[in-house]
Amino acid sequence: MRQALAGGLAALALAGVGLFWWQGRAEVETGAPPPLPEEARPDPAALPIADPGAMKGPAPPEVSELTREEQRFFRYDRNRDRLITRDEMLSTRSDGFRALDVDGNNLLTFEEWAVTTVDRFEGADKDGNGRLTPREFATTAPRPVAKKPACKC
Repeated sequence: MRQALAGGLAALALAGVGLFWWQGRAEVETGAPPPLPEEARPDPAALPIADPGAMKGPAPPEVSELTREEQRFFRYDRNRDRLITRDEMLSTRSDGFRALDVDGNNLLTFEEWAVTTVDRFEGADKDGNGRLTPREFATTAPRPVAKKPACKC
């Protein structure tokens, strides 16, 4: 008996929801604009005209020129919140540190630093005599930073 009563109530509820939904759609459709007459309808196969005539679009955005100091600031400010945290400041140094930290324990010992320096010295000492000539010493200088070519737009 309870199941039949619950089924009947559910059927009435669904019929009521359907009736309200159908009336709601009818309300939307009565406010719709009337269809265009046959002669005013565009041809669906016709392509739009590419000539804009006298129309003019919005102006492109202006490029803001950053000063040299602002460019340097934004190289460190990774998340662009205009604040440089300690982690952001140290992030540019972490790759060099990892290269020196041979055993990977996040501690740079004198031996790790010395090995790198000795390897650099031995790489520059081409004749292997344990001394660097001025020409050999010149090879230990840091490489100049390659500048990007200017845009030829």
